[in-house]
Amino acid sequence: MNKGELIDAISGEAKITKTDAQRALDAFINVTTKTLKKGDKVTLVGFGTFSVTKRAARLGRNPQTGKEIKIAAKKVAKFKAGAELSSKVK
Repeated sequence: MNKGELIDAISGEAKITKTDAQRALDAFINVTTKTLKKGDKVTLVGFGTFSVTKRAARLGRNPQTGKEIKIAAKKVAKFKAGAELSSKVK
């Protein structure tokens, strides 16, 4: 499902216009992004938790040459599904 299909599904499920559904989805994405950027978590009980973790610097290998390269440390976004979502997906 892409963003357009998600907007269609939200507008149908919530019985709102596609424009309102797009605004709501964009607002959710923006607020979640800002919260994660600050280093905080976004927890939706029953659905899951969005968080940021630090990935340590490490050595990697260039697949074309086989030469070792340094991969810098960075922060990555993570999502952990909640118990309710996990049980519904099974």
